[in-house]
Amino acid sequence: MRRERPAGDPMAVGRVVGDVLDPFTRSISLRVSYNGKELTNGCELKPSQVVSQPRVDIGGDDLRTFYTLVMVDPDAPSPSDPNLREYLHWLVTDIPATTGASFGQEVVCYGSPRPTAGIHRFVFVLFRQLGRQTVYAPGWRQHFKTREFAELYNLGSPVAALYFNCQRESGSGGRRMYCRD
Repeated sequence: MRRERPAGDPMAVGRVVGDVLDPFTRSISLRVSYNGKELTNGCELKPSQVVSQPRVDIGGDDLRTFYTLVMVDPDAPSPSDPNLREYLHWLVTDIPATTGASFGQEVVCYGSPRPTAGIHRFVFVLFRQLGRQTVYAPGWRQHFKTREFAELYNLGSPVAALYFNCQRESGSGGRRMYCRD
């Protein structure tokens, strides 16, 4: 069943819904921050601000519920020719509700964004697991497919997602909305 998102929804405007995800309904809180700067959909960060893995806080109320977090770049190697879409930057499973990614099992270690051309979208997607489960690291980071991964591990639709834009430090122009302090 496809759910429609409002026309002004940042996930639709940023083409995250479509390029990476099917329409979904957010049902859990997801907060991502780099060096104390909390992300909002579509905000812009510089590569120097995202070198270290972010703090990720997940809502919920039942510690027996577990989540999987995926971070991908659908614009690799460049938005005009995303032939490596989706590039997997991070994969963490078995994250207990009400905690953060640091409490989960890191399956693919964090790879800091280093866009070389154009403005890239970096997408965090959160899935609710049916229970603790073994997830295997893909053989490579390029050509990861979030939808296929969710189907393979029976994760269903996302419960939350968030994205930010990033370009080379010397880049200029394009979408600009800065993250909250």
